[in-house]
Formats: sequence, structure tokens, C-alpha cells
Amino acid sequence: MKNYLQQSVWRFWDQSISGIGHSPLESFAADDTLCHLVGQGQSPATIRTWVHDQSVVLGIQDHRLPHIQEGMALLKKRGFEPIIRNSGGLAVVLDPGVLNISLVLSEREEKIDINTGYEIMVTLIKRLFPQVADKIEAYEIVGSYCPGSYDLSIAGKKFAGISQRRLRQGIAIQIYLCIEGSGVERAMLVRDFYEVSLQGEKTKFQYPIIKPEVMASLNELLDESLTVQQTVLTLHQLLISLSDEMKIGTLQTDEMELYTFYLKRVLERNQSMLSKN
Repeated sequence: MKNYLQQSVWRFWDQSISGIGHSPLESFAADDTLCHLVGQGQSPATIRTWVHDQSVVLGIQDHRLPHIQEGMALLKKRGFEPIIRNSGGLAVVLDPGVLNISLVLSEREEKIDINTGYEIMVTLIKRLFPQVADKIEAYEIVGSYCPGSYDLSIAGKKFAGISQRRLRQGIAIQIYLCIEGSGVERAMLVRDFYEVSLQGEKTKFQYPIIKPEVMASLNELLDESLTVQQTVLTLHQLLISLSDEMKIGTLQTDEMELYTFYLKRVLERNQSMLSKN
């Protein structure tokens, strides 16, 4: 596989602190903006780090749960804001102990197939945590929330999940990394959400049966005291070693207009989904 991590220029946009108080919907708009910019050759390959306060991001299938309103009410009662994304995937927990990384590449010169996209992110994570690189495995962890063929685990316990987004010849490979906190507690929240939202009813779509014990944070798995901010710093240093030049910072003035367009679209889609309940 081509070494996509080695770039002449990497752009690094850190929102691991500045984004905490903002809605995850803003992050979806940011990634759409970066896909557009990188895909159209208006920006170099980019990595964005982002963290949000207590939220649960739901997918389209979650929105179709027979008692979704009661499920969302449960999340709010537990202190988590439910967000509906207009894409695939299932419920994912975000909180200050979960670091999200978006890796945005261009497909203008050559297509990046889905499996290659996943492998690029797996390689990045192994480079980010060399002390356990040989123990990290990628396969579906049955009983986890938002299960997928590229769940990342150590000794059978999932600590990360990967997704992809394609737009305007750009591809955003996104991962959530449970760094701090309890993987079991996050999984219990999602388990309770599905139980309340299903109430034992049979559905065409097979929702996951959550087994909290199959999920953990990296701190729990490594028996270390890693922090989200420490991981962001390590990632920054890694990118320096993988490029000839680093560009650091937020969107520029001329890019903000594009972001405003994508944010409006994301907000409208989310409102449309909510109004269908």
C-alpha cells in the first residue's frame, strides 16, 4: 500500500479544546469543508482533532427505532445531547475523554478504495501508539456499539471505531478513540438507549445487542494515565516527522464562507430528521 501518511505538507487543525462546547454538527460541517478543500486542491492533506462534550451521535437507522423519542429523552436525562447525522453508522458516545481524528486526503489523482482508507487510519493509530502497535487488531467486535469490520481492539476489547466520508473528490477517514474514562460506562449508556428505544419490538434492521464488557478505554487497556491532550501532542509530533512542512491553524477567512455553507446544510438536514419524529 502507498504510504499516504508521508506528505510533503500536512495541515493540522486542532479543535480538541476549542470544540468541546460546540455541537458535533459543527464537526461534520468542518469535515465536509475539508473534504471539499482538499479534494479540489485548495488545501494540503489535513488532519483535524476534535473533542465534544457529552453527546450521543445517532445514525439514520437509530432514527428509525420505534421508540426513538423515549430513547433520546433517556440520553438527555443522563446528561447527553442526542444528535442525528444524515449518514450510516449507529450510536456513538462523545465526551471529553474521547478523541476524534479526521484524516482528509484527495482523490483527484487516484481513487482510495474503502479498505485502503481504513488501513491508512489503522497504520496511523499504530504509529501513534507504538508501545502496543503489535497488539492492536482490526475486526468487528460483536457486542460493541456501532460495530464495524474495522473496530480497533486490544485483547478483544474495543477502544476505537472508524468511518469514512467522501465529498467533492476528498475523503475524510474518521476515528473515535476512547482514551480516558470507562468503556463499560459508555457502552451501558448505549445499551440502555437501545433497550428503551426498542422496548422488545421486532424490527427489520438488526440493532446491536450491547455487551458493555467488550469495550474499554486505552487507559484501561494499557493501565496507563494517557490524556486526550497528551495524545494530540504526540500526533502533532508524529505529523512533523511525516512531512517536510506543517501548516497549523483554523480555517482561513476565504474558507469560512464554504464552512458556513456546509454548516447550514448539516443543520438543515439534522432539523429535517428531528421533525420526522
